Amino acid sequence: MSQTAVIWTLILLALAAANLPFVNQRLMAVVPVRGGAKSLAWRLAELALWYFIVGGIGLLLEQRAGQIHPRGWEFYAITGALFLTLAFPGFVYRYLLRRRG
Repeated sequence: MSQTAVIWTLILLALAAANLPFVNQRLMAVVPVRGGAKSLAWRLAELALWYFIVGGIGLLLEQRAGQIHPRGWEFYAITGALFLTLAFPGFVYRYLLRRRG
């Protein structure tokens, strides 16, 4: 797989993982929640966990492609902000567009 394909695959994986906490009512898309609905705190905790999972996959892909480059705090600040930006469509769907009846 080419380097460009790996990068686009990782971006699409991050997009799916960032929206996953907002489009279902299960923890990590597997475990049913007691009471039937997740709170915002659970969704944010799940979002942070997905950030680290996708980051680990990215680290593995980078290691497979060659040497892993050192990272400072700036890298994590930027990727965290990007992950939150990718989660925005799911947040809008869950809290702004979805009608409650």
